[in-house]
Amino acid sequence: MNGPIACRLLEVAIHRRAEPAGDEVGRDAASQPGSAVAGRRQEAETSPAAADEDGGESSDQRAAARPAQAGPRRGTRPVEDQVGDLRRRLAKRFKHLSRWARRQGIEAFRIYDRDIPEIPLVIDWYAGWLHAAEYDRPHERTEIEHDVWLDRMVEAAAAELGVPPARTILKVRRRQRGGEQYEKVGERGTTLWITEGGLQFEVNLSDYLDTGLFLDHRQTRAMVRAEAEGRRFLNLFSYTGSFSVYAAAGGATETVSVDLSNTYLDWTRTNLAKNGFKDAGRHRTVRDEARAFLEHRARRGEPRFDLVVCDPPTFSRSAKSETAWDVERDHAEMLDLVARNLAPGGIVYFSTNFRRFHLAEERLAAAFTIREITARTIPEDFRNERIHRAWRLVAR
Repeated sequence: MNGPIACRLLEVAIHRRAEPAGDEVGRDAASQPGSAVAGRRQEAETSPAAADEDGGESSDQRAAARPAQAGPRRGTRPVEDQVGDLRRRLAKRFKHLSRWARRQGIEAFRIYDRDIPEIPLVIDWYAGWLHAAEYDRPHERTEIEHDVWLDRMVEAAAAELGVPPARTILKVRRRQRGGEQYEKVGERGTTLWITEGGLQFEVNLSDYLDTGLFLDHRQTRAMVRAEAEGRRFLNLFSYTGSFSVYAAAGGATETVSVDLSNTYLDWTRTNLAKNGFKDAGRHRTVRDEARAFLEHRARRGEPRFDLVVCDPPTFSRSAKSETAWDVERDHAEMLDLVARNLAPGGIVYFSTNFRRFHLAEERLAAAFTIREITARTIPEDFRNERIHRAWRLVAR
């Protein structure tokens, strides 16, 4: 007799990876197309710079690789203990936030943001759907064990909130290597319309790393709406145009949305039209690199803008630019160009989710009065006060 043999039973979820399809020219790690995977699981890469961001679609959104690595022990408590902690936390947060969201007229909000360190998930609610992303931390699980653990956490979250599996989407992020760029993978097309501030926005929960609406900028959008009446509005790095929709709703005489992605510009036009802003002459979309657009207008002496939003990526590269964009290095030059296209007293909302960012205030002081407004722009549902930073600049 050899004695008893220790055994373990692991239930393993097998996810087939889809092959890349299409060529997206996108925003950055915060909004580029991700990799759709069968079984409502997605894996996407995150650039080294974006790893210092914090997510939204974010926004962001921006995790490291999932394989086990050296570091402090995490996730060693029994899984069912973690499940219980997660369910209790979700129940408490959802009870509060669902009431708050109804009062605010909001259908999409963040429920959970790594509240329990050993369960590093971000979970957002989209009108009865759950959108979850993993922000990995060192652990001692094998890849298979971790897949089982991750599926168990997401299943528990969905069960606690009464969301069926078919309406639950999980995204996993891994670090981008070298100069690789994001591509869209798959065509699941899990899209829906959500309401925010009396306006409607299309979100795609399945096909991209982010959904099309950065929830952490909800307050900033409201600020833009409040200042838009009678003003000419410019939206740089416009993504899906949510700021443009808010500006139009606030009474802007003109909106111009500038982005390099045809996909996102089409999305912008869809969002504008859904909210009744169908006049392409008043609400223009422009496919261009932001600096080139500003330089061209300044040279031609075209009419200046009164209100500008500039929410650039941390890092990106495109075929239309000889050099890659780096927000720390390039933001001052960008804002100098904005100043050349801004009417006297014009307003700029500038934001970034790069945690180590330093605004070049000394260089910009001649052109703008500058005030950081970060605290005013963090919504009720975001516990992470470092999700982004924001400034309001007024042309001298």
